[in-house]
Amino acid sequence: MPTKSAGQLFDKVLIANRGEIALRIQRACRELGIKTVMVHSEADADAKYVRLADESVCIGPPASAQSYLNIPAIISAAEVTDAQAIHPGYGFLSENADFAEKVEKSGFVFIGPRADTIRLMGDKVNAKVAMAKAGIPCVPGSEGVLPEDTKEIIKIARGVKYPVIIKSAAGGGGRGMRVVHTEAALLSAVSLTRAEAGAAFSNPAVYMEKYLEKPRHIEIQVLADEQKNAVYLFERDCSMQRRHQKIIEEAPAPGIPLRSLTRIGERCADACRKIGYRGAGTFEFLYEDDEFFFIEMNTRIQVEHPVTELVTGIDIVQQQIRVAAGQRLAFRQRDVTRRGHAIECRINAEDPYTFVPSPGRITSYHAPGGPGIRVDSHAYHNYFVPPNYDSMVGKVIAFGDTREQAIARMRIALSEMVVEGIKTNIPLHQELLLDDAFLRGGASIHYLEQRMAKRKPTA
Repeated sequence: MPTKSAGQLFDKVLIANRGEIALRIQRACRELGIKTVMVHSEADADAKYVRLADESVCIGPPASAQSYLNIPAIISAAEVTDAQAIHPGYGFLSENADFAEKVEKSGFVFIGPRADTIRLMGDKVNAKVAMAKAGIPCVPGSEGVLPEDTKEIIKIARGVKYPVIIKSAAGGGGRGMRVVHTEAALLSAVSLTRAEAGAAFSNPAVYMEKYLEKPRHIEIQVLADEQKNAVYLFERDCSMQRRHQKIIEEAPAPGIPLRSLTRIGERCADACRKIGYRGAGTFEFLYEDDEFFFIEMNTRIQVEHPVTELVTGIDIVQQQIRVAAGQRLAFRQRDVTRRGHAIECRINAEDPYTFVPSPGRITSYHAPGGPGIRVDSHAYHNYFVPPNYDSMVGKVIAFGDTREQAIARMRIALSEMVVEGIKTNIPLHQELLLDDAFLRGGASIHYLEQRMAKRKPTA
């Protein structure tokens, strides 16, 4: 495989992902003059980014376990194409410490944090301990994994006070958690969550946190290099969600005092320095009554990174690549500024109200445009949305000088967008962009669920 000197950009990067993020990474590489290798399943052979790649390698059948999660196949593809680095995108193997370790041991650069950092932050209990030591405020709860002793579990819950939430230590993406409102329901909830966690993550360990009644989901984007330089790129509000899955994201977060955001942002950057973090990452918080409570850190690029890119002017994916190549961050905290407002709507191939996936062929497609509109999507006319993967087919991002202008531009963009042949959640986005609670800003993470529950079922 070709070698490179320290700090020199890669000649060739293998992208170990699919969909819109694969295309996004490919574009970042092409702008930097880096050749790309796309690995793909049989289901994605006709994808736009596969056709645009300098090289492509089919690594297996449609099933993720035999393709995008097939570590030996991905590393073999890097070997036969002489790639120097592997970018994991988000999802799939992006937060798999074993994958990162095997990539590095095979002689390639993993574009992301070190394996030990991923391992630390992937265990939610250990992550909370590490963050508390670094001065990051955490949600009140059990000190570590819940014990087997049922009397001790009851004692911990009484100390935390109901309602509480039981979470899997290895969980993520909204899976492996259960809210408990009464002591009578506590032990069965712990038992069920342990069983689910064991089945889903091969780790039955669970912990307990105070369940906040009306929190917002606020996250801080960070970048850090090998030389322990770290900056925060301000915050995003990701509170509009259903079943812990985000639907709309925006930056800045409406109505939060700047002093509070500055304080938490500085702590996040400092925590990166203390744990030796490398690359892009996101600290996720619940925010209630002007207090931030750490819930987890995502050690990868986020789906919603474009809203931060639009308000700061910083290409986060390119920064990931530069840092992985050994380069220092080219800016310091005082150089990071932001202007305007950005909103992202995730466009999913699903029924807008039942959320049932709607794979199939797109018989007509037209992406919106106009001032301040960005569309990140791998879809096109006659593209077949496979049933094997996540239902997201793209993202529409609107930027404006004010939040009101960004919302107005998003409404126009969604009215122009055409995706026929399958169902999408565009009608739901259009409703939310007229919703009084969304327009006021500051809705809690429970708002959309409650709104959908009140909706009268259609015949």
